[in-house]
Amino acid sequence: MKLSFYYLLTILLFPITSILSQTGNTYVGAETCGMCHKTEKQGNQLSIWQNSAHAKAFETLKTDKANQIAKEKGFLKPASETWECLKCHVTGYNLDATMLGKKFKVEDGVQCETCHGAGSAYKDMKVMKDKKLAVEKGLIIYEKPEELCVSCHNNESPTFVQMDFNEAWNKIKHDIPKE
Repeated sequence: MKLSFYYLLTILLFPITSILSQTGNTYVGAETCGMCHKTEKQGNQLSIWQNSAHAKAFETLKTDKANQIAKEKGFLKPASETWECLKCHVTGYNLDATMLGKKFKVEDGVQCETCHGAGSAYKDMKVMKDKKLAVEKGLIIYEKPEELCVSCHNNESPTFVQMDFNEAWNKIKHDIPKE
């Protein structure tokens, strides 16, 4: 029942994601975010992402196993070219090129802006030091990350395995330490 609630919530949130992408913000990519979010003071956020399955999500679509799953699902293209796979394995796929900054790489998989929104308007340190301003400029911060997670981690995925969200979140959480 709880998963059904989150799944329904996710379906309702997808239009909001589309609206956010129309704000004029562009996707800057994990490399840009990582310039500031790589230090211990910033919670080593870049390395947490780099060592996660999210950073390798696109690469998994290039495997024989992924292509076999795509074929079994009736898709004619390889998994790495199939929208139904890419929608959860990459950030920024199928967006107009004007939405993607020069350093942005779809091949970086599920990256910062998948969860936090296109970052061009909030990426500057001056903005990021003011949380309220960063949110006004498009930064998304989830009080309950599982509400976003279930948009991909659900039984629509052919490899879905029921998971404990607290345990999964503890593997990838990347808070900035309190000073």
